[in-house]
Amino acid sequence: MSVAARVSPRDFFTAEEWAPLTARSSWKGLALVGHCWLVIGAATAMGLVWPITIPLAVMIIGARQLGLGILQHDAAHGALHPDPGVNDWTAEWLCVSGVQAYRDYHLKHHKFAQQADDPDLVLSAPFPITRASLWRKVARDLTGQTWFKQKFGRLTSKLTKRKAGEPLLPILADETRRQSRWLIVNGVAIAGFTVAGYPWGWFLFWLLPRATWYQLVTRIRNIAEHALVAKNEPDPLRHARTTRANLIERALIAPYFVNYHCEHHMFMHVPCWNLPRVRRLLARDGVTARMEGAPGYLSVLQAVTVVKS
Repeated sequence: MSVAARVSPRDFFTAEEWAPLTARSSWKGLALVGHCWLVIGAATAMGLVWPITIPLAVMIIGARQLGLGILQHDAAHGALHPDPGVNDWTAEWLCVSGVQAYRDYHLKHHKFAQQADDPDLVLSAPFPITRASLWRKVARDLTGQTWFKQKFGRLTSKLTKRKAGEPLLPILADETRRQSRWLIVNGVAIAGFTVAGYPWGWFLFWLLPRATWYQLVTRIRNIAEHALVAKNEPDPLRHARTTRANLIERALIAPYFVNYHCEHHMFMHVPCWNLPRVRRLLARDGVTARMEGAPGYLSVLQAVTVVKS
């Protein structure tokens, strides 16, 4: 079982530089979570007031739903807040995602990054692919098929395999327990929109973004982070890719510094808001030239697709 090679911060930073990079903040992580919800609220209000902007609102909200996932990812590393209880509670309920289960899974990804035992290797292994294949994936994402499979695929499989006479109630009860957080969050959202006089608002401004744009930008994020990165790569500076992101990309594809993924793999305990500073210090010493990187998300998508001959 091959473990991914590691780097030592001492090889890149002085003690005075390193200490503030890994320092936990009692307010920055919470402020980013608050910012995420404020953007979701503002985009929802925009769509309600000016219905013509609903497609843009769906894109903005879907990207911030990814943003909640990114902040939950920081919490999985214990980086969102210095108090472990606050850190995990914030991820569990304000980022609406189960942090402990994700932590157990995700730390294996770091331990075995791009090695044979990396649980995320399946996300990058199929590339390159044909342009037609990529467009089919995009179509499945934007029509909700990917979301439905992820959310209800397990239940559908159980129902399909259910034997004649096997009771249905235990299957539904088990799935209800498994989906309890999702049911609570969406129940609150439905109630809130209904009380506000917009009973259809939950569908347009929460479920639709989650089932469509969120799925697409999550796919793009996964492709940018590890696609075409060599399996069993021995160089820890090339286990993941950092992708430059302009203002529009940060708003609609890559919020909260998620594009600094090579830096994150090199120094996984650095909070996300300090990753740009890590990048600047590495660039100062010429290290970034040795790291895996891309000039933008479009360039990555072009690199991972081939024209079928």
